[in-house]
Amino acid sequence: MSRHLTAALLAGLGVVTLDATPAVAQAPTVEAEVATAIVDRMPEGSGQAFAADVGEVYAWMRITGAEGATIHHVWIHGEDEWSVPLTIGSSSWRTWTSKQIPPEWAGEWRLEIRDDTGNLLEALSFTVG
Repeated sequence: MSRHLTAALLAGLGVVTLDATPAVAQAPTVEAEVATAIVDRMPEGSGQAFAADVGEVYAWMRITGAEGATIHHVWIHGEDEWSVPLTIGSSSWRTWTSKQIPPEWAGEWRLEIRDDTGNLLEALSFTVG
């Protein structure tokens, strides 16, 4: 007897059953890099250390399993944070943000990739200077 027919027969008898296999939401998969440029939607000049005169760095990511979600790139330097929201357009999506970094902001940096509820999906550390 099919599962749906069994459920219909039991419902007709006033019996309520619960599905024993609850859906489990999977966390998105994130691949990320910090780079000096984006060319053809891919990072170039990826690294963990950049010159003090780099001027601008890019946070590139490929994310799967987050279609329609808002993901945040959070740039962190010391006590300062900048959050950039990104809407994910398909089940496999490449996107990036950038940060202007003047020479006086040299030092340790962190990029956190977070979902809309604040869950950390990925973190990258890099140095400028």
